[in-house]
Parts: sequence; structure tokens; C-alpha cells
Amino acid sequence: MKIAVCMKQVPAASEGNMDPDTGVLIRTGLEAVVNVYDLAALEAALRLKEAYGAKIHVFTMGPEKAESVLREAFAMGADEGFLVCDRAFAGADVLATSYTLKQAIESVGSYDLILCGRQTTDGDTAQVSGALAKWMDTAHVSWASEIADISHNAVKVRYNMDNRMIGALVQLPCVISVEKDAFIPRMPSLKLKISGRKKEIYTLSLQDLPDHDEEHYGLKGSATRVRKIFPPERSKRQELVSLDGEKAAEYILKILDSDVQEERI
Repeated sequence: MKIAVCMKQVPAASEGNMDPDTGVLIRTGLEAVVNVYDLAALEAALRLKEAYGAKIHVFTMGPEKAESVLREAFAMGADEGFLVCDRAFAGADVLATSYTLKQAIESVGSYDLILCGRQTTDGDTAQVSGALAKWMDTAHVSWASEIADISHNAVKVRYNMDNRMIGALVQLPCVISVEKDAFIPRMPSLKLKISGRKKEIYTLSLQDLPDHDEEHYGLKGSATRVRKIFPPERSKRQELVSLDGEKAAEYILKILDSDVQEERI
């Protein structure tokens, strides 16, 4: 059994500036980390590896420094890593990102299961896994909290839909995005971390993909543009109060009442 896991490097903080011409986040100077939702996808794959002896290949799309994503995946138990890196891929939206991942995955081989995190912390669209499945013409399940009982051609999945848990038997191959809280990532192994430093990372450029047309990738292949980005507003209230019983209740009611009055104004 072969599993592909899609992972991404994201800014560690929510602050950032946007290129006004392209609508792309300027990442220069921002600390980068592995997207926490994708670590859950890797954990789901590792559990399947332990249960069924699967091989795990991790794909990450980004600049050369995104190699650190693959090194971290090696330290947790991934078998091989592929860096999808080319200037032609820069500035991709959901459409172009999912198409690039589809091309990269198919250039390496066929997989029984493709796992993604629910979303990324820099884009938060939660659409890449669905778009990837559409490009690949395979079944797709979002927000899975359980993946079990894999046979030769199907897998049992439990997933969230409209606040209800649904059980489904899904035909393989398929694409599944997983819930972060259902697959808490394990700590990296020191032994695997040391051995992972020596592992070869395979780089996939535009010329390594089946489709070489630059018009299908990056900004050129994107159907959308971001008009504006900004960090969420932060509350200026930093008062720390220690009260008991009725005094605490009166204090809270006073704050709530003042908020209501401000909204009316």
C-alpha cells in the first residue's frame, strides 16, 4: 500500500504584507513552520503504516527552504520526500496549487490513498484536497476523524458533516482530508531525525511534470487574486481582575452591557 501526504510550510505568525500587484503574501523575513493541520495528515498516514505496512511519500510545494518540512516528516516516520519547487509555481491559488500537486504526485507514481490536512493556516480555504480529488477524478472525503479497515479496494471512513458523524465505505484510490484533533501528531524520533538528515530529497521542477505548460501553474494558472490581507483585530483590553461570587457576576454584566451600548452607537 502506498500513501501520499501533502504538506505545506506556512508563516509562524498571522502578520504579513501583500504584494499589491499580484495579491501574493510576501513571505520574506517571516519565520516558517510546518502547517499544523498537515501534521495530522502525516499522523494518520503513520498509523496506517503501523497497521498495514504502508509506504509514505510526502509532497510539499514551496521554495528550497521547504525541505525542512520533509526533514520533519522523516523524523516522524515518512519514507520518501518530494519538494515541488519551481519559480513557475509561485503565487498559485487553490486551482493552480491542486493542479501542481496532481501533476507532481502522478509524475512519481500511483497511490492507494492521498491524505491532506483540513486546511492551511495561511490560506484557510480548506479546498485543496477537494480540488485535488477533482483533478484526479477520484473519490473525496473531507474532515475525517477515523480511517480504518482498509481492504484491497476500499477504506472505511468516519467524517463530520453538518455536525453529524457519517460512516462511509470509500473506493480506493481516494483523497481524504483529516481533522486535526482526531490525529494528534507524535513527537519526532531522535533516531529517525538523525537518519533523516542523510535521506535524499527529490526535487520536482516544471520539467519533471507531465504537463510543461507554464500557463497552467502559479499566477498564470490561478483563477483568483487576493484583493487584501490583514491580521485580525486584537483586543486592547488587558485588565486582570480577581473577584468572587456576585461581584464577579456584576463586573461581567457591566462589561457586556457596555459592549451592547457600543454596538447600538
